Amino acid sequence: MFIQMRQNDPPQRRLLLVAAAALIDGEGRVLVTQRPLHKQLGGLWEFPGGKVEIGEAPETALARELKEELDLTVEEGALDPFAFASHAYPDFHLLMPLYTATRWRGEPKLDPDAAAGLRWVYPSDLRALPMPPADIVLVDRLIERSAK
Repeated sequence: MFIQMRQNDPPQRRLLLVAAAALIDGEGRVLVTQRPLHKQLGGLWEFPGGKVEIGEAPETALARELKEELDLTVEEGALDPFAFASHAYPDFHLLMPLYTATRWRGEPKLDPDAAAGLRWVYPSDLRALPMPPADIVLVDRLIERSAK
């Protein structure tokens, strides 16, 4: 795959691919997790997920991360590509596909190394939470989806 840098992107900025999920329960609420305070962007709320490893498909990475971080089993076929975010942070450029899922096995369990908190919120309430810039751009899309 060839990735062309834009002129305003410094050449030293690395591209980070992260897959995230909007897990939507039967009431239409979305699961968000709070970043641990000791990590970059600590204390902010985000869609669960994680880094895509070299040679790994985003859906595979997301299913793995949801199992590792929340003890949820999500089949790759249950992940529906929904939207993506592209955001330039000071030391890397984040590309984040967001998938929706309404089916999984298990109840989310908090791993304190991966998240400081978790909560189910209605899409319209996501705007009230402090979130990383890359996640914020996806909130409007989820609100539009929930209004249909």
